[in-house]
Amino acid sequence: MKEKSIIFFDIDGTLLDEHKELPKTAEQAIYSLKELGHEVAIATGRAPFMFEDLRKQLEIDTYVSYNGQYVVLRGEVIYTNPLDRESLHDLTQEALLHDHAVVYMDHEDMRANVPNDEYVAKTINTFKSKVIPAHDPLYYKERNIYQSLLMCRPEEEVLYEKLFHAFHFVRWHLNAVDVVPAGGCKAKGIRHITDKLGIASECQYAFGDALNDVEMLSSIPNSVAMGNGMPEAKKAAKYVTKSVEEDGILHGLRMLGLLN
Repeated sequence: MKEKSIIFFDIDGTLLDEHKELPKTAEQAIYSLKELGHEVAIATGRAPFMFEDLRKQLEIDTYVSYNGQYVVLRGEVIYTNPLDRESLHDLTQEALLHDHAVVYMDHEDMRANVPNDEYVAKTINTFKSKVIPAHDPLYYKERNIYQSLLMCRPEEEVLYEKLFHAFHFVRWHLNAVDVVPAGGCKAKGIRHITDKLGIASECQYAFGDALNDVEMLSSIPNSVAMGNGMPEAKKAAKYVTKSVEEDGILHGLRMLGLLN
């Protein structure tokens, strides 16, 4: 067997196709990696409660969630990086002035600052999630919020970037942008896992497809962008595999020599 490696997989557009389905070849490939003794992990912008079913299906208990702000190694939380509460309050007030909804997300649940917002429902629905945020404008007051969703269009995002330097804004939808702590990204969350496990950089692998994967793909030596990925992701990665629908995960793992 090759030396033990760790492979990080993004979820949406990487493990899951546009219909939020996991190709059978991808599922089988992950189980094959584990049978060979490799460590398999997830690195996603999603909240932990929004991919619990997938973790159970794949029997994965190591993951980087919220774009690096909540990190779990073999079922144990090893790193958290919440949003600055005062800055989040100020962002909420600014968003209210522009009729932009904000969703607050901790490790267990999420709540929206306004009720029945059309954009909140539409964007959350893209995950085909059963969880829709209820209304609680004070949810962030006494909880650690690891990521927020700000409902605004690209041209409106510039205002928030200028005003709130404590945050990093990562767009993933026409009407929504992730809000994470400045400097926070998947790559930093991943380092907490790899450092803890002592896995050499040449034995680290990552698959991704979107803007929030760029730092991960550019910092991990053996990185793979999906064929359906964004140009920025493909540019950041060392390799490009086929699309999700074309068995891109299996093809990429074979290309890397991790599977036959």
